[in-house]
Amino acid sequence: MRDGWHVNEKRVYRIWRCEGLKVPSKQPKRGRLWLNDGSCVRLRPTHKGHVWSYDFVQDRTHDGKVFRMLCVIVEHTRECLAIRVERRLNSRDVLDVLGELFVRYGTPEHIRSDNGPEFIAIALRERLQRSGVETLYITPASPWENGYCESFNSKLRDELLAREIFYDLREAKALIEGWRYHYNTARPHSSLGFKSPAPEAILPAAIILPYHVEVAACSPLCGNRRTNKTGGPLLRGRPDENRYIYWVAIPYLICCFNYNKERIISRKI
Repeated sequence: MRDGWHVNEKRVYRIWRCEGLKVPSKQPKRGRLWLNDGSCVRLRPTHKGHVWSYDFVQDRTHDGKVFRMLCVIVEHTRECLAIRVERRLNSRDVLDVLGELFVRYGTPEHIRSDNGPEFIAIALRERLQRSGVETLYITPASPWENGYCESFNSKLRDELLAREIFYDLREAKALIEGWRYHYNTARPHSSLGFKSPAPEAILPAAIILPYHVEVAACSPLCGNRRTNKTGGPLLRGRPDENRYIYWVAIPYLICCFNYNKERIISRKI
């Protein structure tokens, strides 16, 4: 027989609690998590257009009013394609966002989501079926099956929503869109080898206009202005490069300028 005295188990528990010690609660036995076909474990993304996922995130402005965010990401590259910010979002808004993204990026093979009423709407499912996109719905109350989107939502909340005070909806839209641009182009991602999901592209050397290179050398401040037979600045480079510049690069820049000019005029009207 062991030395000591008999004591009630509840008394030991009370002393333990008074001393500030944590009593580990008995953990129930857990069975195996049987994942369905829509889980990110069963169907892992293999290329850029393989699987998209979308989900809602909710926050409040400074006056206490609620606004919602629809986040759409590419699971393979972790790129955030869009974050729609509105006071209310329904299945029609989801259709509008997906329609714009399909036109810009093309249709994916699969799209993953939870079983929210906006995602299981009949109109949305029929539209995705006509577009050739297969829907992947996770098991109810199993957010870990949509792990890629949940990970993005946690980064959005920790890095932006928990640090900023939004005084109105316009400020929220501007800050959230700025964070999305930073997330895609500059923020490193550990699963991508600490590279950003969609870094900004730099114009190749063949598109850079040699006039900009020669301006500094031909400036009157340098004292040595070099010109060609017509009196203009001398352009260096092979004939095929100059032909590409004149027939492709310059018209492209002019089209971009006209497009931005039309947008500015339409906004003023």
